[in-house]
Amino acid sequence: MIYGTGIDLTDIERIAKLNERFDSFVAKVLTTNEQAVMNQLHGRRQIEFLAGRFSAKEAYSKAFGTGLGSAVGFQDVEVLDDAQGKPHLAKHPFAGPAHISISHTDTMVMTEVILEQPED
Repeated sequence: MIYGTGIDLTDIERIAKLNERFDSFVAKVLTTNEQAVMNQLHGRRQIEFLAGRFSAKEAYSKAFGTGLGSAVGFQDVEVLDDAQGKPHLAKHPFAGPAHISISHTDTMVMTEVILEQPED
């Protein structure tokens, strides 16, 4: 049974500007593991990655039902890619299965998260 769904649409240029303005933005949004992945990327792909993870965490917090804040923070959710390149929620506070999709255009990133109620 579905516990919650969340979607987010983020402007990539907005994230690029926040990253330029605040030196600590990457460390605030990305976990250490996510930062390691981002550091292997180059140019525009780094900002797309950052925007995608930002959007994913926004969508997750909406599916969780709280939004970002005290119940779910950026560091509570970690999105990594599996061997095939598919993103998955490697770390998150919800007890049940979680599903994620991330999609980009040249200017926007859209994410969707579905949380499933654990079976008893």
